[in-house]
Amino acid sequence: MITSLVFLSSGIFLGWSLGANHAGIFWGTAVGTKMVRFKTAALLCSIFVVLGAVIGGSGASGTLNKLGTIEHIAAAFTVALAAAATTYAMSRAGLPISTSQAIIGGIIGWNVYSHRLTDYIVLVKIALTWVISPILTGLITFLLFKIVQYFFNRTKMHMVQIDNLTRLGLIIVGIFGSYALGANNIGNVMGVFVSSNPFKTIHFMNIISLDPTKILFFVGGIAIAVGVSTYSKKVMSTIGNNLYRFSPITALIVVLSVSLTMFLFASSTIHHFLVSNGLPAFPLVPISASQAIIGAVIGLGIARKNVDVNFQQLRKIIVGWIVTPIFAFLISYISLYFIENVFLQVVN
Repeated sequence: MITSLVFLSSGIFLGWSLGANHAGIFWGTAVGTKMVRFKTAALLCSIFVVLGAVIGGSGASGTLNKLGTIEHIAAAFTVALAAAATTYAMSRAGLPISTSQAIIGGIIGWNVYSHRLTDYIVLVKIALTWVISPILTGLITFLLFKIVQYFFNRTKMHMVQIDNLTRLGLIIVGIFGSYALGANNIGNVMGVFVSSNPFKTIHFMNIISLDPTKILFFVGGIAIAVGVSTYSKKVMSTIGNNLYRFSPITALIVVLSVSLTMFLFASSTIHHFLVSNGLPAFPLVPISASQAIIGAVIGLGIARKNVDVNFQQLRKIIVGWIVTPIFAFLISYISLYFIENVFLQVVN
Protein backbone atom coordinates (compact mmCIF):
# COMPACT_ATOMS: atom_id res chain seq x y z
CA MET A 1 0.00 0.00 0.00
CA ILE A 2 2.85 2.39 0.84
CA THR A 3 4.37 1.83 -2.59
CA SER A 4 1.00 2.47 -4.22
CA LEU A 5 0.60 5.72 -2.29
CA VAL A 6 4.04 6.82 -3.48
CA PHE A 7 2.93 6.20 -7.05
CA LEU A 8 -0.22 8.25 -6.41
CA SER A 9 1.98 11.24 -5.56
CA SER A 10 2.06 12.36 -9.20
CA GLY A 11 -1.74 12.48 -9.28
CA ILE A 12 -1.68 14.47 -6.04
CA PHE A 13 0.88 16.81 -7.59
CA LEU A 14 -1.33 17.16 -10.67
CA GLY A 15 -4.32 17.95 -8.45
CA TRP A 16 -2.29 20.59 -6.64
CA SER A 17 -1.24 22.09 -9.99
CA LEU A 18 -4.82 22.09 -11.24
CA GLY A 19 -6.03 23.86 -8.11
CA ALA A 20 -3.26 26.43 -8.44
CA ASN A 21 -4.04 26.99 -12.11
CA HIS A 22 -7.84 26.75 -12.33
CA ALA A 23 -9.19 28.41 -9.19
CA GLY A 24 -8.70 31.74 -10.92
CA ILE A 25 -11.24 30.76 -13.55
CA PHE A 26 -14.05 30.83 -11.01
CA TRP A 27 -12.80 33.24 -8.38
CA GLY A 28 -10.31 35.47 -10.21
CA THR A 29 -13.04 37.78 -11.43
CA ALA A 30 -14.50 38.12 -7.91
CA VAL A 31 -11.09 38.66 -6.32
CA GLY A 32 -9.90 40.93 -9.14
CA THR A 33 -12.90 43.23 -8.74
CA LYS A 34 -12.36 43.34 -4.93
CA MET A 35 -15.81 41.87 -4.30
CA VAL A 36 -14.45 38.79 -2.51
CA ARG A 37 -11.22 38.45 -0.53
CA PHE A 38 -8.71 35.85 -1.70
CA LYS A 39 -8.82 33.93 1.60
CA THR A 40 -12.61 33.64 1.42
CA ALA A 41 -12.46 32.53 -2.21
CA ALA A 42 -9.78 29.93 -1.47
CA LEU A 43 -11.72 28.45 1.45
CA LEU A 44 -15.04 28.14 -0.39
CA CYS A 45 -13.37 26.85 -3.54
CA SER A 46 -11.49 24.19 -1.56
CA ILE A 47 -14.61 22.86 0.17
CA PHE A 48 -16.80 22.61 -2.92
CA VAL A 49 -14.16 21.30 -5.31
CA VAL A 50 -13.78 18.27 -2.99
CA LEU A 51 -17.55 17.76 -2.88
CA GLY A 52 -17.76 17.97 -6.66
CA ALA A 53 -14.95 15.45 -7.09
CA VAL A 54 -16.50 12.86 -4.75
CA ILE A 55 -20.16 13.30 -5.68
CA GLY A 56 -20.04 13.99 -9.40
CA GLY A 57 -16.60 12.95 -10.64
CA SER A 58 -17.36 9.54 -12.11
CA GLY A 59 -18.98 10.71 -15.36
CA ALA A 60 -16.21 12.58 -17.15
CA SER A 61 -13.43 10.31 -15.90
CA GLY A 62 -14.84 7.32 -17.80
CA THR A 63 -14.12 8.95 -21.15
CA LEU A 64 -10.41 9.24 -20.40
CA ASN A 65 -10.23 5.52 -19.61
CA LYS A 66 -11.64 4.81 -23.06
CA LEU A 67 -8.81 6.83 -24.57
CA GLY A 68 -6.23 4.75 -22.74
CA THR A 69 -6.80 2.17 -19.99
CA ILE A 70 -3.59 2.13 -17.93
CA GLU A 71 -3.49 -1.09 -15.91
CA HIS A 72 -0.14 -0.57 -14.17
CA ILE A 73 0.17 2.02 -11.44
CA ALA A 74 3.77 2.86 -12.39
CA ALA A 75 2.58 3.86 -15.86
CA ALA A 76 -0.31 5.86 -14.41
CA PHE A 77 2.18 7.59 -12.12
CA THR A 78 4.33 8.57 -15.09
CA VAL A 79 1.46 9.88 -17.20
CA ALA A 80 0.09 11.96 -14.32
CA LEU A 81 3.59 13.24 -13.57
CA ALA A 82 4.03 14.40 -17.18
CA ALA A 83 0.73 16.27 -17.04
CA ALA A 84 1.53 17.72 -13.62
CA ALA A 85 4.96 18.95 -14.67
CA THR A 86 3.47 20.63 -17.73
CA THR A 87 0.67 22.24 -15.72
CA TYR A 88 3.07 23.42 -13.03
CA ALA A 89 5.35 25.03 -15.61
CA MET A 90 2.43 26.93 -17.09
CA SER A 91 1.26 27.98 -13.63
CA ARG A 92 4.73 29.39 -12.92
CA ALA A 93 4.27 31.50 -16.05
CA GLY A 94 0.87 32.69 -14.77
CA LEU A 95 -1.00 31.14 -17.69
CA PRO A 96 -4.40 29.42 -17.23
CA ILE A 97 -3.83 26.38 -19.48
CA SER A 98 -5.85 23.24 -20.12
CA THR A 99 -5.15 20.39 -17.73
CA SER A 100 -7.35 18.24 -19.98
CA GLN A 101 -4.90 18.76 -22.82
CA ALA A 102 -1.98 17.95 -20.52
CA ILE A 103 -3.37 14.61 -19.32
CA ILE A 104 -4.48 13.64 -22.83
CA GLY A 105 -1.00 14.40 -24.16
CA GLY A 106 0.39 12.18 -21.39
CA ILE A 107 -2.03 9.32 -22.16
CA ILE A 108 -1.21 9.39 -25.86
CA GLY A 109 2.48 9.35 -24.95
CA TRP A 110 1.80 6.11 -23.02
CA ASN A 111 -0.23 4.67 -25.91
CA VAL A 112 2.64 5.29 -28.31
CA TYR A 113 5.31 4.00 -25.94
CA SER A 114 3.39 0.80 -25.13
CA HIS A 115 2.29 0.27 -28.75
CA ARG A 116 -1.38 0.61 -27.87
CA LEU A 117 -3.85 1.93 -30.39
CA THR A 118 -5.34 5.31 -29.52
CA ASP A 119 -9.12 5.33 -29.86
CA TYR A 120 -9.39 8.18 -32.33
CA ILE A 121 -13.17 8.33 -32.05
CA VAL A 122 -12.80 9.16 -28.36
CA LEU A 123 -9.91 11.51 -29.11
CA VAL A 124 -11.96 13.39 -31.70
CA LYS A 125 -14.88 13.60 -29.25
CA ILE A 126 -12.59 15.14 -26.66
CA ALA A 127 -10.94 17.47 -29.18
CA LEU A 128 -14.34 18.65 -30.40
CA THR A 129 -15.23 19.73 -26.87
CA TRP A 130 -12.19 22.04 -26.98
CA VAL A 131 -13.99 23.82 -29.83
CA ILE A 132 -17.59 23.40 -28.65
CA SER A 133 -17.09 24.44 -25.02
CA PRO A 134 -15.82 28.00 -25.68
CA ILE A 135 -18.51 28.52 -28.33
CA LEU A 136 -21.23 27.27 -25.97
CA THR A 137 -19.87 29.40 -23.12
CA GLY A 138 -19.82 32.42 -25.42
CA LEU A 139 -23.48 31.86 -26.36
CA ILE A 140 -24.51 31.44 -22.71
CA THR A 141 -22.60 34.60 -21.78
CA PHE A 142 -24.25 36.56 -24.59
CA LEU A 143 -27.74 35.47 -23.50
CA LEU A 144 -27.10 36.08 -19.80
CA PHE A 145 -25.74 39.55 -20.49
CA LYS A 146 -28.86 40.47 -22.51
CA ILE A 147 -31.12 39.13 -19.75
CA VAL A 148 -29.25 41.06 -17.04
CA GLN A 149 -29.20 44.19 -19.19
CA TYR A 150 -32.95 43.91 -19.75
CA PHE A 151 -33.53 43.47 -16.01
CA PHE A 152 -31.47 46.49 -14.94
CA ASN A 153 -32.95 48.71 -17.63
CA ARG A 154 -36.41 48.11 -16.16
CA THR A 155 -35.74 48.21 -12.44
CA LYS A 156 -34.86 51.04 -10.09
CA MET A 157 -32.28 49.62 -7.73
CA HIS A 158 -29.95 51.59 -5.53
CA MET A 159 -26.24 51.09 -6.19
CA VAL A 160 -25.77 49.65 -2.71
CA GLN A 161 -28.43 47.02 -3.41
CA ILE A 162 -26.80 46.17 -6.72
CA ASP A 163 -23.41 45.90 -5.05
CA ASN A 164 -24.70 43.58 -2.31
CA LEU A 165 -26.57 41.35 -4.77
CA THR A 166 -23.56 41.15 -7.05
CA ARG A 167 -21.25 40.19 -4.19
CA LEU A 168 -23.66 37.45 -3.09
CA GLY A 169 -24.04 36.29 -6.68
CA LEU A 170 -20.28 36.05 -7.17
CA ILE A 171 -19.99 33.87 -4.08
CA ILE A 172 -22.86 31.60 -5.16
CA VAL A 173 -21.63 31.09 -8.73
CA GLY A 174 -18.06 30.69 -7.45
CA ILE A 175 -19.27 27.85 -5.22
CA PHE A 176 -21.18 26.32 -8.15
CA GLY A 177 -18.14 26.68 -10.39
CA SER A 178 -15.88 25.06 -7.79
CA TYR A 179 -18.25 22.10 -7.56
CA ALA A 180 -18.35 21.84 -11.37
CA LEU A 181 -14.55 22.02 -11.52
CA GLY A 182 -14.22 19.12 -9.08
CA ALA A 183 -16.86 17.05 -10.88
CA ASN A 184 -15.51 17.69 -14.37
CA ASN A 185 -11.75 17.80 -13.86
CA ILE A 186 -11.12 15.16 -11.18
CA GLY A 187 -10.92 12.75 -14.11
CA ASN A 188 -7.85 14.64 -15.28
CA VAL A 189 -6.27 14.32 -11.85
CA MET A 190 -7.04 10.73 -10.87
CA GLY A 191 -8.72 9.16 -13.91
CA VAL A 192 -5.56 7.36 -15.05
CA PHE A 193 -5.35 5.60 -11.66
CA VAL A 194 -8.87 4.10 -11.74
CA SER A 195 -7.76 0.79 -13.31
CA SER A 196 -4.88 0.37 -10.83
CA ASN A 197 -6.64 1.88 -7.80
CA PRO A 198 -4.91 0.70 -4.59
CA PHE A 199 -7.78 1.61 -2.25
CA LYS A 200 -10.44 -0.70 -0.82
CA THR A 201 -14.05 0.05 0.06
CA ILE A 202 -14.46 1.75 3.44
CA HIS A 203 -17.61 1.22 5.54
CA PHE A 204 -18.76 3.59 8.28
CA MET A 205 -20.97 1.88 10.88
CA ASN A 206 -22.81 -0.04 8.14
CA ILE A 207 -24.50 3.21 7.17
CA ILE A 208 -22.15 4.92 4.73
CA SER A 209 -19.66 3.25 2.42
CA LEU A 210 -17.08 4.78 0.11
CA ASP A 211 -16.05 2.72 -2.89
CA PRO A 212 -12.42 2.79 -4.06
CA THR A 213 -13.09 5.30 -6.84
CA LYS A 214 -14.71 7.80 -4.48
CA ILE A 215 -11.77 7.48 -2.09
CA LEU A 216 -9.38 8.04 -4.99
CA PHE A 217 -11.35 11.11 -6.07
CA PHE A 218 -11.46 12.39 -2.48
CA VAL A 219 -7.66 12.27 -2.31
CA GLY A 220 -7.48 14.10 -5.66
CA GLY A 221 -10.01 16.67 -4.47
CA ILE A 222 -7.96 17.40 -1.37
CA ALA A 223 -4.90 17.89 -3.58
CA ILE A 224 -6.81 20.39 -5.72
CA ALA A 225 -7.96 22.22 -2.61
CA VAL A 226 -4.39 22.53 -1.33
CA GLY A 227 -3.34 23.94 -4.71
CA VAL A 228 -6.11 26.53 -4.49
CA SER A 229 -5.02 27.67 -1.05
CA THR A 230 -1.29 27.78 -1.64
CA TYR A 231 -0.57 28.85 -5.21
CA SER A 232 -3.60 30.18 -7.11
CA LYS A 233 -3.27 33.90 -6.42
CA LYS A 234 -1.08 34.68 -9.47
CA VAL A 235 -3.45 33.05 -11.97
CA MET A 236 -6.39 34.77 -10.27
CA SER A 237 -4.64 38.04 -11.03
CA THR A 238 -4.15 37.06 -14.69
CA ILE A 239 -7.83 36.24 -15.12
CA GLY A 240 -9.19 39.01 -12.90
CA ASN A 241 -7.07 41.92 -14.11
CA ASN A 242 -4.91 41.25 -17.15
CA LEU A 243 -7.04 39.42 -19.69
CA TYR A 244 -10.20 41.53 -19.55
CA ARG A 245 -11.34 44.43 -17.39
CA PHE A 246 -14.37 42.98 -15.63
CA SER A 247 -16.95 44.93 -13.72
CA PRO A 248 -18.51 43.04 -10.80
CA ILE A 249 -21.67 42.30 -12.82
CA THR A 250 -19.84 41.11 -15.94
CA ALA A 251 -17.63 39.01 -13.66
CA LEU A 252 -20.76 37.35 -12.29
CA ILE A 253 -22.02 36.61 -15.82
CA VAL A 254 -18.70 35.17 -16.96
CA VAL A 255 -18.24 32.87 -13.97
CA LEU A 256 -21.83 31.60 -14.20
CA SER A 257 -21.42 30.87 -17.91
CA VAL A 258 -18.22 28.89 -17.41
CA SER A 259 -19.70 27.02 -14.45
CA LEU A 260 -22.81 26.02 -16.41
CA THR A 261 -20.71 24.78 -19.32
CA MET A 262 -18.46 22.64 -17.10
CA PHE A 263 -21.46 21.23 -15.25
CA LEU A 264 -23.21 20.26 -18.49
CA PHE A 265 -20.16 18.22 -19.56
CA ALA A 266 -19.89 16.54 -16.13
CA SER A 267 -23.48 15.76 -15.11
CA SER A 268 -24.39 12.10 -15.62
CA THR A 269 -27.97 12.94 -14.62
CA ILE A 270 -28.43 15.49 -17.41
CA HIS A 271 -26.66 13.20 -19.89
CA HIS A 272 -28.89 10.20 -19.12
CA PHE A 273 -32.05 12.34 -19.10
CA LEU A 274 -31.32 13.70 -22.59
CA VAL A 275 -30.35 10.29 -23.98
CA SER A 276 -33.43 8.57 -22.50
CA ASN A 277 -35.65 11.15 -24.18
CA GLY A 278 -33.99 10.78 -27.56
CA LEU A 279 -32.28 14.15 -27.38
CA PRO A 280 -28.66 15.00 -28.23
CA ALA A 281 -26.59 14.90 -25.06
CA PHE A 282 -23.43 16.61 -23.94
CA PRO A 283 -20.54 14.12 -23.85
CA LEU A 284 -19.17 13.38 -20.41
CA VAL A 285 -15.71 14.77 -21.03
CA PRO A 286 -13.27 16.77 -18.89
CA ILE A 287 -13.19 20.17 -20.58
CA SER A 288 -10.88 23.13 -20.30
CA ALA A 289 -12.12 25.86 -17.99
CA SER A 290 -9.51 28.23 -19.42
CA GLN A 291 -10.85 27.69 -22.94
CA ALA A 292 -14.39 28.19 -21.70
CA ILE A 293 -13.56 31.54 -20.11
CA ILE A 294 -12.01 32.76 -23.37
CA GLY A 295 -15.33 31.97 -25.05
CA ALA A 296 -17.14 33.83 -22.26
CA VAL A 297 -14.92 36.90 -22.69
CA ILE A 298 -15.56 36.99 -26.44
CA GLY A 299 -19.29 36.41 -25.99
CA LEU A 300 -19.39 39.26 -23.49
CA GLY A 301 -17.51 41.53 -25.86
CA ILE A 302 -19.95 40.78 -28.68
CA ALA A 303 -22.93 41.41 -26.40
CA ARG A 304 -21.48 44.77 -25.34
CA LYS A 305 -20.38 45.55 -28.91
CA ASN A 306 -16.93 46.21 -27.51
CA VAL A 307 -14.49 43.32 -27.64
CA ASP A 308 -12.02 45.01 -25.29
CA VAL A 309 -9.73 42.01 -24.86
CA ASN A 310 -6.03 42.11 -24.08
CA PHE A 311 -5.02 40.28 -27.25
CA GLN A 312 -1.36 40.08 -26.26
CA GLN A 313 -2.35 38.13 -23.14
CA LEU A 314 -4.82 36.09 -25.20
CA ARG A 315 -2.09 35.09 -27.66
CA LYS A 316 0.10 33.90 -24.77
CA ILE A 317 -2.74 31.76 -23.46
CA ILE A 318 -3.41 30.23 -26.90
CA VAL A 319 0.28 29.42 -27.30
CA GLY A 320 0.04 27.67 -23.92
CA TRP A 321 -2.86 25.57 -25.24
CA ILE A 322 -0.83 24.48 -28.27
CA VAL A 323 2.35 23.73 -26.35
CA THR A 324 0.67 21.90 -23.44
CA PRO A 325 -0.26 18.54 -25.07
CA ILE A 326 3.03 18.42 -27.00
CA PHE A 327 5.12 18.92 -23.86
CA ALA A 328 3.03 16.43 -21.89
CA PHE A 329 3.38 13.84 -24.68
CA LEU A 330 7.16 14.20 -24.84
CA ILE A 331 7.63 14.17 -21.06
CA SER A 332 5.38 11.11 -20.75
CA TYR A 333 7.14 9.15 -23.50
CA ILE A 334 10.67 9.91 -22.25
CA SER A 335 9.79 9.34 -18.59
CA LEU A 336 8.21 5.97 -19.35
CA TYR A 337 11.52 4.82 -20.83
CA PHE A 338 13.37 5.73 -17.63
CA ILE A 339 10.71 4.25 -15.36
CA GLU A 340 10.85 0.95 -17.23
CA ASN A 341 14.57 0.67 -17.94
CA VAL A 342 16.21 2.48 -15.04
CA PHE A 343 13.73 1.85 -12.21
CA LEU A 344 12.61 -1.53 -13.62
CA GLN A 345 8.89 -0.87 -13.25
CA VAL A 346 6.20 -2.51 -15.40
CA VAL A 347 4.53 0.15 -17.56
CA ASN A 348 2.86 -1.84 -20.37
